[in-house]
Amino acid sequence: MSTPSTQNAAAVADTGVTAWAVTPVGTPSHVTHGMGYDRVEPDWAPLTDVEAAEVLDAVCGPGRTEVRWRSPRPLSAAALVEHGGCTVFLKRHHVGVRSAAGLGEEHAFLRHLRSRGAPVVEVLGAHARDEWTYEVHAPGAGTDLYQDALSWTPFTSAAHAHAAGAALARFHLAAAGHQAPARSPQPLVSSWSVFAGPDPLAALDRYTAARPALAEALEAAPVRADTERFHLPFHDRLRPLLDQLEPLWTHNDWHASNLLWSLAPDGDPLDARVATVLDVGLSDRTTAMHDLALALERNVFGWLELPRTPDIPVRLDQLDALLAGYTAHRPLSDAEAHALPLMLTLVNAEYALTEMDYFHGITRSRANTALARAYYTEHTAWFTTTQGHAVLQHLHRRLEV
Repeated sequence: MSTPSTQNAAAVADTGVTAWAVTPVGTPSHVTHGMGYDRVEPDWAPLTDVEAAEVLDAVCGPGRTEVRWRSPRPLSAAALVEHGGCTVFLKRHHVGVRSAAGLGEEHAFLRHLRSRGAPVVEVLGAHARDEWTYEVHAPGAGTDLYQDALSWTPFTSAAHAHAAGAALARFHLAAAGHQAPARSPQPLVSSWSVFAGPDPLAALDRYTAARPALAEALEAAPVRADTERFHLPFHDRLRPLLDQLEPLWTHNDWHASNLLWSLAPDGDPLDARVATVLDVGLSDRTTAMHDLALALERNVFGWLELPRTPDIPVRLDQLDALLAGYTAHRPLSDAEAHALPLMLTLVNAEYALTEMDYFHGITRSRANTALARAYYTEHTAWFTTTQGHAVLQHLHRRLEV
């Protein structure tokens, strides 16, 4: 099988990874989400009919193939494809981002969730060829109300936030019992290891040592001093609670755009409920409070405004609604209630590190590496501001701790 548009590939020095910076010849024009509000040229060549046919013939058997819709999400190439009279969701990764083994970790989690009745998509197969890995899923049930929504943008209503919180609680109940170990080191996994134990600086050293591209990026933009200044004071308060938080495989990217919705009989989009949960690509063995904190962090805070102003928008109504939906189905223990506000201050840090690993080692984007580095510090530092303190106090009152 030919690789996508080798004419426009630029080899990345030292890694052997191919960076796709422009739309290939013969591929329909396509743009993706960037790190801010703007749409950008994709890092990864969009899927074509020919490529999709070669993969789906191998996974599903021969059939007529047509790409019907291409995802605007930026970290892979994905599309809804009609093949042999059926619609499937096809996603392509570079092997430097997801190996077959890495996909296997995600698919095992999806199979466990489905066995417990969770509304997640069915895995139809995976395929590896040349420098690419592919995964094929059945399409999820429901309406994609947030198809173009960016992370760090809010729900359209508090009712949707409540429904998302309830669905997250049910997701956690279904995830219980999945005993796979934490994932192997790889880019773009939202793990919880640096701040999960008593010595974050030692854990940060281990995390970095296992990721050579990240280590190289941090030579030019170190994070240790900022960690000591901003992160450790919050961790010092969290440390006594860590042993009381049960490990759990979690979603780790619970944003409105990763949910499909069922509408009320009258079609009112404000009366929607979560029908399908999508995309466990960032999943790992963390804790329920890590995942709940990430859900708040992704949906309630207007972090995209942070480069412009420290006075970012915060939707406290949606924070309250999401928590109410969650706790109606999975009440928090005393330790969880005390831990959640502290975890909220730290939860983006490790994801920022894995983004640095990806942007420096895979796509070789200096601008995006620098932005991820800034977010490592700035999201946590924001909670030391007057506005950040006020949000944490609101959350403490909401949790009655």
